[in-house]
Amino acid sequence: MLPMFRAFLSRRPSAVILALAALLASCGGSSSSTSSNQVEPFKPNRIISFGDETSAILTDGRHFGVNGLNPETRQFDCTLNPTWNQQLASSFGMIYAQCNPYGLAVPQGKLFAEAGYRVSDVSDKLDQFLADDHLGPKDLVTFLVGMNDVIEIYRQFPAQNRESLIAEAKARGTRLADLINRIANANGRVIVSTIYDMGLTPFALMEKENRTDVDRAVLLDDLSQAFNTALRVRLLNDGRYIGLVLADETVQQMARFPYAFGLANVSQGACRSNVSAQSCSSDTLLADAAISTWLWATDTLLTPSVQSRIGQIAIQRAHNNPF
Repeated sequence: MLPMFRAFLSRRPSAVILALAALLASCGGSSSSTSSNQVEPFKPNRIISFGDETSAILTDGRHFGVNGLNPETRQFDCTLNPTWNQQLASSFGMIYAQCNPYGLAVPQGKLFAEAGYRVSDVSDKLDQFLADDHLGPKDLVTFLVGMNDVIEIYRQFPAQNRESLIAEAKARGTRLADLINRIANANGRVIVSTIYDMGLTPFALMEKENRTDVDRAVLLDDLSQAFNTALRVRLLNDGRYIGLVLADETVQQMARFPYAFGLANVSQGACRSNVSAQSCSSDTLLADAAISTWLWATDTLLTPSVQSRIGQIAIQRAHNNPF
C-alpha cells in the first residue's frame, strides 16, 4: 500500500492539497473561515465614569489640575487639557454632559466623579445608578478611585499602627474590585486604573520632611501598594470584561527616570499654592513651571501631560481588549 500511496502523491499532488484543505475547513482551520468569523472592534454605545477628582469635571467644565484657556478669550475651555476619561470617551466619539461645547441633546457619557470621593462614595453612586438603569455588553464603565482612601487611612497614623492601616488599605482595594466584578458579572465592560503611588507626590515629600518619626513617604507608598495589590488580586481580569490600566507603574517610571520622559520636575506642584485645584490654569502656574515638563499639578494631582499618558493606555486597552 505504501508504494501505491507514494505513486498517487507523485501523480496527483493537487488532489491531495484539496483534500487536506477540506479537512482543515471542517476543523475550522481554513483562512476563509477565520476571516469570516473575525471579532469586530469594540464600540460602546455609551461610557459611564466613576471616580474622584482625577476623573471629575465640574458643571462649568473645569477640571482639577491645570485647566486649559481659550487662546483668544483666556476663558476656561473644557476641551483643552482633558482628563484621562475624557480622552477615552473622545476616542469613541463621545462626550460628557459636563463638557458639551456643541450642545448635544443627549451626550453618550455619564460622569459620576467628584473631588474627595472614596471607594465608599463610588459604591453609593453605583448603587444609585443601577437602581434606575442597567448595564450591557455595549456599556463601557471606567473607574479610578482610591487616592483619597489612602490619604484618609494615612492620617490615622500613628494612632493606628502600620499593620492595621495596611489591612484597611487592602480591604478598600478589595471592595473596589468587588464593585467592578459586579459590573462584569452583569455583562458590562470595564476599564479600571490602579491609583498612582501616593508616596511619590509632593504631599508625601512634604510629610516626610515635616514628620520625622518614620519615613512618611514610604508609608504612603506601602498603603498605595496594598490598595493596588488587593484590587488586582481580586479582579476577574481575564480581558473579556475588564481592562486594567497600570497608572501606578506609569507614574513610577516617570518619577524615577524623568529625563527619559522629558520631565524637568517630579517633586513640586506646578500650580501656585494660593490657587485651588479647580481654578488652576496655564495662567496660574509657578514662574518656571510647564505642564509638559512637570509631573505634578498640585501636591496630589497629575499634570495634563501625565493624564494624557494614562488616557492613551486606557484607549489601547479599550480598543484592543477582546470585549
